[in-house]
Amino acid sequence: MYVKGRPIPKVPTQISGLDEVLEGGIPRGRTTLASGGPGSGKTVLGLQFLCSGALAGEPGVFVTFEERAEAVRQNAMSMGWNLAALEKAGKVVIVEARLFGEELLSGDFDTQGLLAIVSGHIKRVRAKRVVMDALDVLLRIFSDPRRERNEVYRVYEWLIDQNLTNILTAKAHRDGEVAAQNEFLDFMADCVLRLDHRVIGQVATRRLRVIKYRGSGFGTNEYPYVIGNRGIILFPLTKAELAHQPLGPKVSSGLPGLDTMLDGGFRSTSCILVSGVSGTGKTTFASTFVRAACARGERVLYLSFEESKEAMITAMLSVGIDLRPPLRTGKLLIQTALPESMGSDDHLIRALHTIDTFKPDHVTVDAVSACIRMGSDQAAFDYLMRLVSILKERGITCIMTNQISGLANTDEELSGIGFSSVVDAVIQLRFVETDQQLTRQMLIVKSRGSAHSNRRVPFNITDRGIEFPDSPAPPVMPPRRTGPDVLAGPRRTTVGGAEASSTRRKGGGR
Repeated sequence: MYVKGRPIPKVPTQISGLDEVLEGGIPRGRTTLASGGPGSGKTVLGLQFLCSGALAGEPGVFVTFEERAEAVRQNAMSMGWNLAALEKAGKVVIVEARLFGEELLSGDFDTQGLLAIVSGHIKRVRAKRVVMDALDVLLRIFSDPRRERNEVYRVYEWLIDQNLTNILTAKAHRDGEVAAQNEFLDFMADCVLRLDHRVIGQVATRRLRVIKYRGSGFGTNEYPYVIGNRGIILFPLTKAELAHQPLGPKVSSGLPGLDTMLDGGFRSTSCILVSGVSGTGKTTFASTFVRAACARGERVLYLSFEESKEAMITAMLSVGIDLRPPLRTGKLLIQTALPESMGSDDHLIRALHTIDTFKPDHVTVDAVSACIRMGSDQAAFDYLMRLVSILKERGITCIMTNQISGLANTDEELSGIGFSSVVDAVIQLRFVETDQQLTRQMLIVKSRGSAHSNRRVPFNITDRGIEFPDSPAPPVMPPRRTGPDVLAGPRRTTVGGAEASSTRRKGGGR
């Protein structure tokens, strides 16, 4: 007979993204092991869990086997956690349990005395949480492996008897595996987190993986995380379903001719990619949209990876686009960064923090091609996929530019790193040499959820911005058909004087 199981009780860590991976938090009244190499953030994870619990009404005890208590307080203060104030309020206790092996090996040391001290502090503050940092240091004082395991299991059983939700931290090798003599810790703990600090393409990055979780499901992938001035933040992609907002009403591109070709403009909440070789006018197109959006009273965040703010503003003045007024009114915020200055995860958290505080209606990324310098094609792909997903979930329109290599005007991969499938509209810019003259042309490759022109249209960049020498024609769509022949196949239509094959579907062209 099948009996529906009950989910085990959990305690939220309040660490951004981690509770989503753990499907609610770590097991209440049980042991969680966090292991990793130097710089992976084991102590930070323990302190963040302890401080968030103290502020939520669950006092805790932090036992440090490696650092002095004052150093722990200073490290926590750098991330905004005032341990001294929490100690004074009776919400946190720091137990300095640094051990000196040369003195202890001469006697018959065990952990009973240490546990008695910790027990006294637990009763005094009515602690619900315990963090034991650098448990591997405690293990070093035992020369007998069997004795070592017995003492650790004594600590483990004592924590369970006290009904304390606890995190134990221990060191791991650089490859992410725990030392051979400490492997039993993985089997002992109810939940095992592996933190890894690695370098890929000369760029440091961190990844977290849940090794096991007794009695609970969990995210099984590796998840990127960063350690910022507010602690650890994860960027999980754990949901099978997409939570993107639907495409909204049309917004003007800032160019009446382009709006005509797009049957009214871009769809709000969409992601638009402007792609072309150097000099075709990608930044000018993006800046035209920015100026028009700010003139409508909308807020725009401009993420620039290729030019400084001053250089970009000056360059746009030469084509008649003045971005200084919206900067002064606060409608426009330009954030610049060298792609190689930090990893893709740090770039993402920086962008998300600005989005949370500035709350833009639109975001411009200039340029996608520069993101490869964050470490690798995969790092750029992860950054852009996560950024686009977050923007779509929040209903923010995104304009991205991408510089393709070479002077050949081909219709090959327009995004350069394989994420064009999540882009809703693609505008391709190219040079065409005619009669010893180099001219520019534009083609709307796709516009999801909207009719659009399929003609290549010439355009000029003048001191008044982008101009179309000929009035662009609106998209010509085939008449709607009804009856038994509606699925008979595509019909031949004439678009802009040329014969073309098209199929009309409900909801517009793609």
